Amino acid sequence: MSEIIGYMLTWTTYGSWLPGDERGYVKDGQILSANPEVLQASKNRQKSPTITLNKQERKLVQQIILAEAERIGHEILALAVSNYHVHLVSRPHSESVEDAVGRYKSITTRALWGHGRQGRIWTKGYDKRFCFSQKELAARIKYVKNHTD
Repeated sequence: MSEIIGYMLTWTTYGSWLPGDERGYVKDGQILSANPEVLQASKNRQKSPTITLNKQERKLVQQIILAEAERIGHEILALAVSNYHVHLVSRPHSESVEDAVGRYKSITTRALWGHGRQGRIWTKGYDKRFCFSQKELAARIKYVKNHTD
């Protein structure tokens, strides 16, 4: 098996990409097509409004992630914070991917609460894409650096 040289992580704001969404969605590791009935049921189960980060909040999230990554020695190669999600490309770290995402979600949630945001900020879970070659890693970095909302 090839060695993992990096990975891209993506997590979304609460309510911004629900099961049944027209863009498709992932369930139990499978990509599924849009389903209006599932989407409506998902909206009905939603406990609070969809979170949309404003410009100031996006900047804060980016600053917090970069500062924490520097503090723990996590090499981030690219980072994009949009209204509805975060993309992060990094080198592997001693901390597990799951723990890294949890750390960044937790620390940014506390920071956003400190700036007036209330309630749940991020959805449960995240997406991870491992990179096994420099070509894959460069493509993920390019995607994130060129990312627009």
